[in-house]
Amino acid sequence: MLSIVDNGPFAPCPQPFNMAAHVLGRASALPDKAALVVMGMNASTRWSYADIEAAVRGTGTGLLNMGLKAGDILLLRLGNTPEFPIAYLGAIAVGIVPVPTSSQLTLSEVEKMVDTLSPRAIACGTGVATPEAGNFMSIGEADLAAMHKLSPCEYAMGDPDRMAYIVYTSGTSGKPRAVIHAHRAIWARQMMINGWYELKESDRLCHAGAFNWTYTLGTGLMDPWTMGATALIPENGVVPEQIPLLLQQHEATVFAAAPGIYRKMLKSGDMPDLPRLRHGLSAGEKLGTALLEQWQRATGKELFEAYGMSECSTFISSSPARPAKAGALGSAQSGRKIALLSNGQPVPHGETGQIAVHKSDPGLMLGYFGAPEETTARFEGEWFLTGDLGFLSEEGQIHYQGRNDDMMNAGGYRVSPLEVEGALHSVEGLTALAVTDVEIKEDVRIIAAFYTAEHDIDEAALQAQAEANLASYKRPKLYKRIEALPHGPNNKLRRSALKMMI
Repeated sequence: MLSIVDNGPFAPCPQPFNMAAHVLGRASALPDKAALVVMGMNASTRWSYADIEAAVRGTGTGLLNMGLKAGDILLLRLGNTPEFPIAYLGAIAVGIVPVPTSSQLTLSEVEKMVDTLSPRAIACGTGVATPEAGNFMSIGEADLAAMHKLSPCEYAMGDPDRMAYIVYTSGTSGKPRAVIHAHRAIWARQMMINGWYELKESDRLCHAGAFNWTYTLGTGLMDPWTMGATALIPENGVVPEQIPLLLQQHEATVFAAAPGIYRKMLKSGDMPDLPRLRHGLSAGEKLGTALLEQWQRATGKELFEAYGMSECSTFISSSPARPAKAGALGSAQSGRKIALLSNGQPVPHGETGQIAVHKSDPGLMLGYFGAPEETTARFEGEWFLTGDLGFLSEEGQIHYQGRNDDMMNAGGYRVSPLEVEGALHSVEGLTALAVTDVEIKEDVRIIAAFYTAEHDIDEAALQAQAEANLASYKRPKLYKRIEALPHGPNNKLRRSALKMMI
């Protein structure tokens, strides 16, 4: 049998449609219910559904009052605060296109985004690297907060296939790509709500990430609000070791994080009793068997993994109804059409191929902003190519087999080695440089930079160059001088050989 799984089609998105209206569709029926709790170690802040809806729709009005209009791009350079998702949804409510970005990005990284996107405005947070001047309006945190009390905007309804928001992902070329998503992307997330979370209105879902991480934005906020559930987010400054106590205190029923957070939580010692917790969720990087087993022993709870990417969010997952078997990622979610391809053709069951998503998937991106050639290159016939390898078992479950290229994974973020190399190549004394990720212990990977030079280069100089040009999650954690970079017969760099040189 060939490796194609067709669990579709999914119910079509309603027309006309607005993503923000869909996310807050239950707010009027649940005005006093807690939509968001920002959990602190000493005190917490509660936002009701009425509070969130008023802030979002007031922000929509405020953005229009400033002169922004539907189709304009709003770059979000905000910190780890509720203002981030409020501005995000407020923009989408009135047809403005928000671009959520990590507060860890350096000024040079942000300037490249501005050059690509030409945003009409930038929402600027205190202490977050942002260009001081340019052909854009600057909107401060105080300006955004004042908008919360404005009269509510009307939702801009329209074609669900029109542009709603843009997210950035690292490209294999070394240049981060701007991924355009349609309003319908939120409609498609029902497939993961059912096929991964099994989320209910009564749930209290805690996400360990920051407000300005897209994993948190989707899994931790948009999806719980869509279901009328309560989102629990640790306040800025809470460390992973403190999260177990917060889970207990706030009676979390579902917990979501990247594997690295689970690792730090478990390393801190005994887990408190979590009687209300049904299960945990993991995404962002491959979940190791040892970590999964450690979580199960410590909590007595299951942990369900999902696989996806910025271009399509998650589409393969395990769940309470369909747990993963024998190290598999899980199964294609209901409504998805997935294949394992080699040279554009599905491979037989059990053989390794590239994981691909059918172009009809309602969660699939519209394309890369300003890069039609790069968009076309990601498709082979009717399939979108992920760049990841896997095989389909006879039970219909997909097993991950690594990348088909050199992309690295750093704490749940995909990072191009070419981008890191480009940021470091000008350090004085370097004669050659190559970057890859290496496993330093089971299920723990870091970015390492290998270089050639006449003598050891001061690591402080290398670190300073990285700090000036790369977000913290992209920076190498290890620098090592070697005699020569490994190359194959055709003089192509062999990154796999670098992994053996630590």
